[in-house]
This record gives sequence, C-alpha cells and structure tokens, in this order.
Amino acid sequence: MKARLDQPIEVRRSMLPQAHYDPESFGRLSERIARFLGTARFLVYMTVFVIVWMGWNSLAPGHLRFDPFPFIFLTLMLSLQASYAAPLILLAQNRQGDRDRVQYERDRAQNERTIADTEYLTREIAGLRHTVSEVATRDFLRSELQQLRKELDGDRTATGAYPP
Repeated sequence: MKARLDQPIEVRRSMLPQAHYDPESFGRLSERIARFLGTARFLVYMTVFVIVWMGWNSLAPGHLRFDPFPFIFLTLMLSLQASYAAPLILLAQNRQGDRDRVQYERDRAQNERTIADTEYLTREIAGLRHTVSEVATRDFLRSELQQLRKELDGDRTATGAYPP
C-alpha cells in the first residue's frame, strides 16, 4: 500500500527498546577508532597485551591463571576485537568514499568553470587578434606616409612647383 501524504503515519510499537543515536557522531567515532587501529601505536599496544596475557597465563602459578587452557579466552577476545574492528573500518571507508565523491564533484565543477573561462579568454584573444589585424600599425602608416611623400616630391619636381 502506497503511503499518502495527507494521512498521518501509523505509529509502530515494538517490544524492543528504541535506540536513538546520531549517525554522524557514530560515524565520527568509528573513523577515530579506525584511524587508531591503523597506527603503529595500536600494534605495539596489542602486541604488549598479547605478550602479557600469554606470559601471565604461562608463567603465573596455577591458581592465578585466568586462561589455563591453551589461550582459548585470548583467542575469543581477539576474535571479538576483530569482529568489531572490521565493520568500523568499513564504515569509516564508506564515509571517506562519500567525502571523496563530494570532493570529486567539487573538483569537476571547478574544472568545468576553468575550461569555460579559458574558452572565453581564447575567444576574446582571437577577437582582439582579428581586430588588431584590421588596424593600421605604426610601421604601416610610416611606410605609407613615406611613399606618399615620395610621390608628392616626384609630382612637385615634375610640375616645377618644387625647386630642386
């Protein structure tokens, strides 16, 4: 059945408690955790943790050991950590992908504006070149004036109006 906008939405009641959370703040938290999981500091901390765990449960007296079997509880703890780390890392990657996509769109729009500006300036320069090619240059005017002067000098000497 298609929802209609002119009718109120039915409230669904659930036996489960409703968890209200801000997806943006949860995403930021997951990125911080994923960033920390990808550092050398985390690897050092995890290595020290595993060595201490194994050392304690191997070298401590029997009544003080909390994981007496061949590190089954350690394996469980590491599996639990990995089961939470993988989705957090994927969530952080998705958010980074979204940011990259937005940045790509901005860059593409900026590139389109730059190309349009360049094409406009190219047309303007071509128009100026065309206009300048039709305008008489200083050298052209000098040569024309010199040629006219020679012609006038030639005409004056031929008519005798100009003494030699």
